[in-house]
Parts: sequence; structure tokens; C-alpha cells
Amino acid sequence: MNGNSLQKMKQMKLHGMALAFKSSLEEEKRTQFTPDEMVAFLVDAEWDDRNNRRIDRRIRTARFRYKANIEQIDFDTERNLDKNLLNRFAECSFIDKAENILITGSTGIGKSYIASALGNQACTMGYKVLYTSTYKLFAQLKMAKADGSYIKELLKIERQDLLILDDFGIQPIDNSSRSALLEIIEDRHGKRSTIVTSQLPVNQWYDVIGETTIADAILDRIVHQSHRVEMFGDSLRKRKTSQI
Repeated sequence: MNGNSLQKMKQMKLHGMALAFKSSLEEEKRTQFTPDEMVAFLVDAEWDDRNNRRIDRRIRTARFRYKANIEQIDFDTERNLDKNLLNRFAECSFIDKAENILITGSTGIGKSYIASALGNQACTMGYKVLYTSTYKLFAQLKMAKADGSYIKELLKIERQDLLILDDFGIQPIDNSSRSALLEIIEDRHGKRSTIVTSQLPVNQWYDVIGETTIADAILDRIVHQSHRVEMFGDSLRKRKTSQI
């Protein structure tokens, strides 16, 4: 009878329940449970399994640069990182408020890691996240225009609760990329959150975008209702190399 029940659970794709039931049989835990406790035990196991798989799926879909978490962030005072502020970001209330986070600092200082950590945290809390380097996103959108899937790609970006644009300003932005960036920011303004990381301070982003009118429109929407994290110090990669 137990074998048949276990097989039926698997056929119904109740994988968490099946694993918990099998474990209870092997460890003879079932003698410790009343019937209602056994039901609660199996339901909780299935709930946890499905939730964990949803989180894993969100993280895979987001395609983060780093497998990062808030607990592993280095809060060295030289980096100018406010631990309390980062912990508040980890609560993800900025996503509920459709606020943006702008992270600036020199190369190798850990901007992408922090953005990845916040993105991973958002995934665990049920938000949809997309992580991409800015120049790769622009290249993908140019290809989408060529094959007719441009609107579909923009709608996909718009649906994300949190968009992470990494390495903004590494390359000059051409006319096509400027238009795409304006559309993305306009679609998300006041409705969804965006994290932008850049080696350049925010006051130099006008020059990167190029066209004054479009730059004004983009930055007015990005900078408005945004939190700024300005990082200082030496490259962590160089520091680790010197310690070897």
C-alpha cells in the first residue's frame, strides 16, 4: 500500500510530498505522527519543495553574473558601504515602491556582486528579475529588431519586477541603443525598479548617452526616486591577487 501511494505521488508530480513520505517510511517517523500531523508534514514538505523550485527557476532565468548573497558582502569602511542601507535594500521594499538603485565606483570594487546579491534576494522573495550587461542588452535588441522580435523583447523586460543593468557606460551609446534605453526606462518609470551599475559617476552619464534631449528624458526617469551607492577604494580583484 505504501509503495502504491508513493508511486501515485510521483505520478501526480508531488515530488516534495513523495520524498517526505519515503523518508518517513525509512526512518519509521510515521509512528510518531497522528493522522492530522502526517497530513500537515506532507503538505509542508510539498509546499517547501515547490517554493524552492520556483526560487531556483527565477534565479536561473535571471542569469546573474555572480552567485551572491547579502551576508557575503564585504563592508570594509574604505568601500563606503552602509550595511544598514544594504540590509534595507535586501527587504526589497524599494521594488514595491518602484524605486531605483544606482551603484557607482571604480572597476573591480564589487558593484556587480552587490547588484547580483540584491537580485538573488529579490528572487527568493518572489520577484521576477532580469540581470544583463548593458552592452549585451543593446546588442540583443539590435538583433531582435532584425528578426522582428523587438516588441516581444521589450515586453519581456517591462514585465520584470527588477531589471539590473550592469556596466552602464563602458561603451558609447549609438542612436539605436539610445532609443531602446529610452523605451525601456519609459516603460518602467513609476511601475518597476531598476538597478544600474557604472564605473562612471552619475553626473557623467549625460556624456555617455550623448543626445541631450534624450539624456534628459532618460536620466530624469532613472535618477528620480533613486537611491545612490557611491563606492570607493581599491579593486577587490587586485587586492585578492596581491594576497596570493
